[in-house]
Amino acid sequence: MKDFPKILESNSRIRFQDCDPLNHLNNSKYLDYLINAREDQLIAHYDLNIFENAKKTGTTWVVGSHQIAYVRPANVMETVTIQSQLIQYGNKQLLVEIRMYNEEKTELKAVMWSSFVHFNVLTGKAHEHNAHFMSLFENVQLPVNELDFNMRVKSLRMAIVS
Repeated sequence: MKDFPKILESNSRIRFQDCDPLNHLNNSKYLDYLINAREDQLIAHYDLNIFENAKKTGTTWVVGSHQIAYVRPANVMETVTIQSQLIQYGNKQLLVEIRMYNEEKTELKAVMWSSFVHFNVLTGKAHEHNAHFMSLFENVQLPVNELDFNMRVKSLRMAIVS
């Protein structure tokens, strides 16, 4: 299998309509920016379009849960850098970390852990990943040292300061 990058990265501009009266990105919009970036990164780096895959195979990933920490505000018209990586995987689930920074990556804006369940649309039940996906996940997984979300956020904040 091809050697894929483990940390995916892209930039996005914070839009006016997504901001609150203080010109900060609205809390609910962080989810949109982070998940949209991950979807675009999967296409760009792994040639994996989850929507095309769902049409072809009848399987997709659904969100199990999100944990998010809002560290610093993202401001209207600011360009942000969004990084994502697969930190854990199993037969039917994925855990992805997505981080938002300022464009220069000197200021952490947000961290999110998203768990996804592989799901069969026809049966309405969780579905095991096939061998192709398991091989891809083995190739791209980049675990983090911290098993606790809050400790991970603290570690990332400290890494920016040092």
